[in-house]
Amino acid sequence: MEKVERLISIIMILLKKNVVSTNEFAQLFNVSKRTILRDMETLSLSNIPIYSIHGVNGGYGIMDEYKVDKRLLSSSDLENILTALGGLEQILISGEVELTIKKIEAMVYPVAPKSSIQLSFYDWEGRTEIIQTLKTCQEAIIKRRLVSFDYIDKNGITTNRIVEPYQLHFSETSWYLKGFCLHRMSNRTFKLSRIDHLKMDEQTFNPREYVQEREASYQPQLVAIQALISPSIKDQFIERYGRKSIETYSSEFLLASIDVPHNSTGFHFLASFGTNLKIVEPKTYVEDFRNYLNKMMELYS
Repeated sequence: MEKVERLISIIMILLKKNVVSTNEFAQLFNVSKRTILRDMETLSLSNIPIYSIHGVNGGYGIMDEYKVDKRLLSSSDLENILTALGGLEQILISGEVELTIKKIEAMVYPVAPKSSIQLSFYDWEGRTEIIQTLKTCQEAIIKRRLVSFDYIDKNGITTNRIVEPYQLHFSETSWYLKGFCLHRMSNRTFKLSRIDHLKMDEQTFNPREYVQEREASYQPQLVAIQALISPSIKDQFIERYGRKSIETYSSEFLLASIDVPHNSTGFHFLASFGTNLKIVEPKTYVEDFRNYLNKMMELYS
């Protein structure tokens, strides 16, 4: 950790805690006590009102007047940040995220009870496998180096791509890489689970003006459908579409009116409910969905 970042972290911690010992700071930042002493001298010379307390329970503190005037985040704000970071850590575990969480925990929990919200995610095997791909893409973005890979489209056709990587994007349960494809000579979005044999090239690139254009067109075309669903999956539809999307149909089924993509993503989502769901309208979507199921059966038979 750079000295400037450590100094800022020390100030943030002292804004939330009354007194922190030299040992605590040294262990938190993995530095020597002498380094912490020099940090405190630097802060004092910078007109930060640091004071020291000697003795067994001694340490460093910051003047209360400074806390009142300068504190921008409340305990509630910090808890909300901590909750959000906790969720992000489940999606992509990194050393930086873990260190940030530990810093904020040190600021929040000595003066507040444990958060009333806990986030949990399935530890899918696929998520573990994709972490290396994410790290390679992120490193390439930071270093401005080209990436090359084989890309398998939805029809199973593989093409080799060389891409200027610009951004990683997480949507619902999937990661995407956005960049400029030298093969197509245009901006493209690649689903990471369809990327194979990813390599970060030695060749660097000068970032062009990457326009996040067509962000709206990147969203799949949605179609309004009606489906009969079993009460056993009612909660999943409420979470995704809201209570207004569901009405009573019969003693056995509910009628769900929802918007879904008219593509394999939408078909796959609906198929995941098995016999607990039956599409009734529109007829064109029913037919396309049936063809998709037949194709999947042929593929795996």
